[in-house]
Amino acid sequence: MNMARHELRISCRGRGCYDITRDVSAWLAGTGIRDGLLNLFVRHTSCSLMIQENADPDVLADMEGFLSRLVPDGDPAYLHRAEGPDDMPAHIRMALTQVSLSIPVADGRMALGTWQGLYLYEHRREPMRRRVRLQLIGQ
Repeated sequence: MNMARHELRISCRGRGCYDITRDVSAWLAGTGIRDGLLNLFVRHTSCSLMIQENADPDVLADMEGFLSRLVPDGDPAYLHRAEGPDDMPAHIRMALTQVSLSIPVADGRMALGTWQGLYLYEHRREPMRRRVRLQLIGQ
């Protein structure tokens, strides 16, 4: 068994989904590992990771619309507002989504479906710099 590690650094312009599929695929190709398991872990509490459709941008817009209705910014019920009205909603959004993904690797490629892509989902409105830890175990 072999193991490879890497950290992606992603500059986000604000709330929204950032496609990281190509960055992860490029790193994976350079590891030399053909079969195994890839784990992605986001090292923050106000953004998340998701596998989502990569063909129709309306899917991502609908996802954002749904979460905006479910977890509105500035809700007076939130006690935690240290960094603004989107602070606590960002933490709730993260808890409702995922901070870690596990993806099988076969023949040197992620075994994603035809319409699947990997996204960092930024939940804050302000620009942020995010880090995603990649760890691959296989042969």
